[in-house]
Amino acid sequence: MSGSGAVRIRKAKAADEAAIHQVAERAFALYVAAIGARPAPMDADYRAHIENGSVLVAEAAGQCAGFAVCYPEAPDAWHLETVAVAPERQGEGIGGRLIAACEARAGEAGAAFMRLYTNVAMTGNLTLYPRLGYRETRRARQHGFDRVFFEKPLAGG
Repeated sequence: MSGSGAVRIRKAKAADEAAIHQVAERAFALYVAAIGARPAPMDADYRAHIENGSVLVAEAAGQCAGFAVCYPEAPDAWHLETVAVAPERQGEGIGGRLIAACEARAGEAGAAFMRLYTNVAMTGNLTLYPRLGYRETRRARQHGFDRVFFEKPLAGG
C-alpha cells in the first residue's frame, strides 16, 4: 500500500470532524448495496463523539487515515462503536492499531471487557474480530440492521 510516513494515534479535535465524516463515507460506501441501506457509521454524530472525547484519529502526514469511536457503556465494559480506515490506507495495520488503542484506553479506565457489534454483511469483520481475541456473543436485528455482537476480556480490567 502507499503508506507515507508514521501514523500517530491521538484524540480527535473539533477540526477533525469533516475528515472523520469523509473517511466514514469512503470506508463504508462499499457496504451500502450488501446491507441495503447506509451503514450506521456513515450517519453517526461525530461532533458529539468528539466533544465527549470518544474519538481517536490515526493521523499520517497531517491527514486523517482512520478513526475509532469508543466509550464506557457499563461499569465493567467499554463499547467500540466504529473503526474506519481510508480505503487507500487499508491493509497497513491502522485499524488494528486503532482497536488496540481503544482497548488500552478501556483497560486503563478499569474496564474488564470491550464490546462491539458489526453488520452481518461485513464478512471480513466476522473473521477479523475473533483473530483479535473477540468472541461472538449473539446475533440480533437492531435498528433495522442485522448485527453480530462480540466481546473481549481486557487485561487489567
